[in-house]
Amino acid sequence: MFKTLADAFKIKEVRNKLILTLVLLFVYRLGCWLPIPGINSEALGVNVKGSTFLSLLSSVSGGALAQGSFLALGVSPYITASIIIQLLAAVIPSWQRLSKEGADGRKKISLYTKIAALIIALAQAIGIAVGFGTAGSAHIEIFGGSEVLCYTFIVIMLVAGAMFTVWLGEKITEIGIGNGMSLLIFVGILSSAASAIMGNFQNLFVGGETTQTAIWQLVLFLVALIAIFALVVFVDGGERKVGVQYAKQMKGRKLYGGQSTYIPIRVNANGVMPIIFASALLTFPQLLMSIFDSDSSSGFVQWWNTWIGAGSWVYAVLLALLILAFAYFYTMINFDTDEISRQIQQNGGFIPGIRPGKPTSQYLSSINKRITLFGAIFLAFMALIPTLVFTGIGASGLNSAFSATGMLIVVSVALEFNKQLEAQMMMKNYRGFLK
Repeated sequence: MFKTLADAFKIKEVRNKLILTLVLLFVYRLGCWLPIPGINSEALGVNVKGSTFLSLLSSVSGGALAQGSFLALGVSPYITASIIIQLLAAVIPSWQRLSKEGADGRKKISLYTKIAALIIALAQAIGIAVGFGTAGSAHIEIFGGSEVLCYTFIVIMLVAGAMFTVWLGEKITEIGIGNGMSLLIFVGILSSAASAIMGNFQNLFVGGETTQTAIWQLVLFLVALIAIFALVVFVDGGERKVGVQYAKQMKGRKLYGGQSTYIPIRVNANGVMPIIFASALLTFPQLLMSIFDSDSSSGFVQWWNTWIGAGSWVYAVLLALLILAFAYFYTMINFDTDEISRQIQQNGGFIPGIRPGKPTSQYLSSINKRITLFGAIFLAFMALIPTLVFTGIGASGLNSAFSATGMLIVVSVALEFNKQLEAQMMMKNYRGFLK
């Protein structure tokens, strides 16, 4: 990847896109440090750390949510809206047709996603302003003691920051390199991880037994982190290649076809979506309780945190089961075996040993189900085991920064960015060859 970056800077067009991408990412990180007047960042940080769901959102935004900054919501409203729109597009016939209409259909779906992101950002901003404002996270005295004016200003700033983040992501996609939203998440997670490592690194200079313990913890943590990253990269590149043979066809006086190709079925084709779905579903009640129930000592809140909250064995079991369920559900949406079988048959192709039509669809479906099972087990493993490993090492403070979702996102975005960079360089080489 470093060689690819070095080669990319030698090409003027690609270098300009990289520089624009870095500038826009810098603007995003700058917005993550600009505080919103009226928010008590210290009190808000305590409330965010007490919620698993909000801690995850804060780590994705590079700690912006815990600091109460202008871009505190980050890309979370847009990501949530994208998930909802994708689910609705799979069940609403008119939206299914839109997704197949090319650029015009994608433009309309993108508009629906932005509207949904605006609504979700408004709901999250109201929850932060009202729920955490009553817990002492708001400086009402700045606005003359008016709670309505203070909360209204905070909501407007948070929503504006969320939509500005969407604009930045689109600009990176348009004039930069790669998917802008993915790169924003990537930068936010790396920022949180760097802050967490620096916080633990300071323990090396305390002296005495604390220094020796911190050294061993840091070494073991880095070894475990490298091993987990290697496992993620290995599984991310795993795929099953289903061979397809195309028969020879005579058109006019020329003979076409007779080629062999394959259908790649990836082990982890769903990426981190099943983990995001499952985590959001399990932690959403905690978010509602933190917003509408400021008394964390109530019986129901204590019961929920003890038996179903993050860290309990019930939470681990439910998380694993939901990951398995969402992995199969998301695969059914993205991998239509009937459509693939129809396209193969229309182009005069067939899978050796399998009859065209329905048998081909059933064959692809059986392979996809088995591979999805292994991918889902891997995601469940990644969602549970790394946390236990880091806790056993003594680096439990790094769990939020190096969560399973964060590590999978970092690896997948880095690999995708490398592929897109290579594609940009290849296009430049082809243009030079044609000239």
